[in-house]
Amino acid sequence: MRMLKSYIEYLRSVRNLSPHSIRAYSNDIAVFVKFIEDRGKAITDTRFEDLRAYISMLSGNRLSAKSINRKISAIRGFFRFLNREKLMSGNPADNIRSLKYSRHLPSFLFEDEMKELLAADFNDFWSLRDKTIFEFLYSTGCRVSESTALNVGDLDLKGGSAIVKGKGRKDRVVFLGESTKNLLRQYLLKRKYFAKRSDPESLKALFINHHGRRITNRGVQYILSRYLENYEIMKKVSPHTFRHSFATHLLNRGADIRIVQELLGHSSLSTTQVYTHIGLEKLKKVYLDAHPHARYIPDSHNDM
Repeated sequence: MRMLKSYIEYLRSVRNLSPHSIRAYSNDIAVFVKFIEDRGKAITDTRFEDLRAYISMLSGNRLSAKSINRKISAIRGFFRFLNREKLMSGNPADNIRSLKYSRHLPSFLFEDEMKELLAADFNDFWSLRDKTIFEFLYSTGCRVSESTALNVGDLDLKGGSAIVKGKGRKDRVVFLGESTKNLLRQYLLKRKYFAKRSDPESLKALFINHHGRRITNRGVQYILSRYLENYEIMKKVSPHTFRHSFATHLLNRGADIRIVQELLGHSSLSTTQVYTHIGLEKLKKVYLDAHPHARYIPDSHNDM
């Protein structure tokens, strides 16, 4: 479909979205276009009622409210583009409201749990790489996709920082703690002997796999799941847990929420504010465990 191709090119060249985001937009809109065409209409003839029917179908397929909202957002953007290009008039998605859903608090590790996980020793290059990845994720608060996309040239060990490409392909500076810098120095000294020399992309990649190529997000997930088998952490832990823990620990220690927003690369403060709720949950737990009257139920006879 020509209009969809034009929109995807717009997302790539003007919005500068990542390949992952572009694929998601493309898939969401393509499914919607087919739905409209199956109703015997052109996409430019879409009406509010068609969108309601589509959302009803998605709900019937047991998609979560969050997934449906993402699809609504993609469709709304597509129609805005068609209006701007004068390919149709009016946006049938303007009056479609996003579905309400309960936002789950992100999983995070307490500081002592994180300390235990990062205390793992290394005895060869690959265990050194694993420890360096974990330290980097926690030290910087990076998304795992940002970490696996890093090149050696993005590091500034002397300055204690790195430049990562976040959502919307926007560059931001993240900072490296002393332990992370020390591990990176050790890792980089050995990495050159394991990177695949015949592949220029592999030579640039900061973190590599056993084939000497750039490690993938799934590869990091696998490494972490293997390490977790040796720890009694009764929580669901993923590479993203390092990011959640990074934000939670900073806020719990008094960091300004807007600074944390910048460090995480959040475009909206409301996205960062979810971590203040985590902090409140911790405070509540401490209160219930420590205050002598937190769980005290007075004798009913004394209430008179």
